[in-house]
Amino acid sequence: MDEVFKALADGSRRALLDRLRARNGQSLNELCDGLAMTRQAVTKHLAILEAANLVTSIRHGREKLHYLNPVPIHEIGERWIKKFERGKLGELKRRLETRDE
Repeated sequence: MDEVFKALADGSRRALLDRLRARNGQSLNELCDGLAMTRQAVTKHLAILEAANLVTSIRHGREKLHYLNPVPIHEIGERWIKKFERGKLGELKRRLETRDE
C-alpha cells in the first residue's frame, strides 16, 4: 500500500489517473496530448502508477494502451476511510447532516 500512497501523492500522477477515469484505454500519445509534461515525464509517471498497480497496460499492435485499475484505491477506502466513518467521525457526520435539515 505504500506504493499506492506514494503514487497518489503526486499531482501529475493524479491528473493522469483522472484522464484515464474520464476515458480508459489511452495510448501514451493520447495521455500526453494537452499536458504540460514531456513524453518522458509522462512515461516515468506511468511506470510509477503501474508499479503501484493503479494502471495496467496492454499492447495493441504497436501501441500500448493504459487502463485505470481502481482496486487499490477502493482498498484504501475500505481500510482507511470506512473504518473511520463507522466510528466517532461517522456519528459526528450524521449529527451535522441531520442538524442542517
